Amino acid sequence: MSPLSGPLARYFHIIGVLLMLGLLAGCSAIRLSYNHATSLTYWWLDSYADFDNDQESAVRQQLNRLHAWHRQNELPAYAKLLAEMHSLALEDVTESRVCGITEQIRQRLLSLSDQSARSLAEVVSSLGPDQYAAIQKKFEKTNKKWREEWLDLSTAELAEYRLGKARERAENFYGPLENNQIALMQKQIAASSYKPGVSWVERQRRQKDILNILREHRSGARAAHQQAEMMALLRRSFEPPDAAYRAQSEKLIAETCQMITALHNSTTPVQRRHLQQKLKDYELDALTLAARKD
Repeated sequence: MSPLSGPLARYFHIIGVLLMLGLLAGCSAIRLSYNHATSLTYWWLDSYADFDNDQESAVRQQLNRLHAWHRQNELPAYAKLLAEMHSLALEDVTESRVCGITEQIRQRLLSLSDQSARSLAEVVSSLGPDQYAAIQKKFEKTNKKWREEWLDLSTAELAEYRLGKARERAENFYGPLENNQIALMQKQIAASSYKPGVSWVERQRRQKDILNILREHRSGARAAHQQAEMMALLRRSFEPPDAAYRAQSEKLIAETCQMITALHNSTTPVQRRHLQQKLKDYELDALTLAARKD
């Protein structure tokens, strides 16, 4: 996790994936979190860079602009996609339809990524040597936790951990799963192509990438290209140059579409109505938040 792609990923979760994937349990919680996204994101960024007073003002200003842009431009698109999704909730779905929705979500996150690069490029160039060192130290801390959660687990432990995460997300949408549905997910995860070692290599690449960019900006090099460099940096998180990681990502997307399709088509009428209501609630959240002017 990098000081920008990491905190910005957190921002994506707060103001993007929050609505699309239902990471919070209730409508009021989503609206509250979204309306406080600027402060939450600032605290996350500050935990990496330890901003001084002047930087704090600049960062908060840029985040406020980014949040206003997202409210005006992205939330209506989320509401439209959520409406499409809840219209399908009571039907069986195909893998191609699920992957199509996944790609729409990806495009929304790419849009946010590009806008974030424009907003934060100037802030990045203001970071000093002490902050560069603080970011490196933060990497070491987050890497230790990541290794403990993913890389240091046995094959059985990793499968159990992934099943728990997947089940939690699914039950947020559908309500309690039945035993046959849990078994279906377990089988899919057991056959998964996910290799934490490949993800670990990509994690190291991203961290090295961001540190190199920070070092160049700190020395004043290529200042005229700050936005382009930041945009390219964040784009590399979506389209990584490493062939092994890219191949794994493509396989995992296909496997995820397959799992979602199989799980959804196994659900009961009660579970599908639960999903439909959940998506309708999220659509209402997006429309309500988009209409707010402050």
